[in-house]
Amino acid sequence: MGSSTDSAENDILELCRKHSEGLSEDILQKELSGVPIVTQASAINALLKKHKLQIFKNNEGNLVYKELVSTDAVKFKGLGSEEMLVYQLIQHAGNTGMWTKDMKFHSNLQQPQITKILKTLESRKLVKSVKSVTGGNRKVYMLYELEPSRELTGGAWYTAHEFDSEFIEALREACFRYIENQGDATLAEVATFIQSRGFSKVDLRQDDVLSIVNTLVYDGRVETVDDEEDVEHFRPAMLAIPKQSAFTSMPCGVCPVFSQCTPDGPISPAKCIYYDKWLDF
Repeated sequence: MGSSTDSAENDILELCRKHSEGLSEDILQKELSGVPIVTQASAINALLKKHKLQIFKNNEGNLVYKELVSTDAVKFKGLGSEEMLVYQLIQHAGNTGMWTKDMKFHSNLQQPQITKILKTLESRKLVKSVKSVTGGNRKVYMLYELEPSRELTGGAWYTAHEFDSEFIEALREACFRYIENQGDATLAEVATFIQSRGFSKVDLRQDDVLSIVNTLVYDGRVETVDDEEDVEHFRPAMLAIPKQSAFTSMPCGVCPVFSQCTPDGPISPAKCIYYDKWLDF
């Protein structure tokens, strides 16, 4: 391989094409062992300025290089090396997004610099901010064209980043009524019914529907049965658990002075007015 900067640029791009998943720093050094480090650095900086190369860190914190295609070069025209670094960090984070604190750690840039760079990238519609419901509505950044992961947005159970209890309750009732009317239904049948009725604006997976049906099982409204092929069926519970009974309303369970209650003490079951009312109930 040549030792001039131009030759080193071509060698680096050739290696990137050979390692399309990402050219690691270790492989680069091994393949260009005959090229002086200064020449390698000049070639890499030249490729970065020409927007022919992108650089980021992998999960192990090691540098990785990838070639930029010509269409990307047009998109990134005018961006500096620091802006490209932040963009590539966000790109590597995928649809789970990246927090500014992590950008600061991986880029060694100061917070004001990162804030300014993000404004530039957002104005050019290269990245966008998304609130994470699992991170206390903390903003994370991802590529503009990506759809946020369900873990980030909360999936079907969140509306405008708020847990939608009313929607979940409506879905629970719809699932229960279907199982009740059918008398017996598989998960696939319940999911098909829910999807066909358009209850949700987002696609509900079978796992989503199962989580709803399971709440009905836990409440004692539905029970599960396995057939000969080990396919799980759901049917209305033969012995439904009442919403309220003498046992569920027993005052001792919520009494604030329960620990002081003794048979012969100033507070005792014999003197408790709430206990008398419960016995009457």
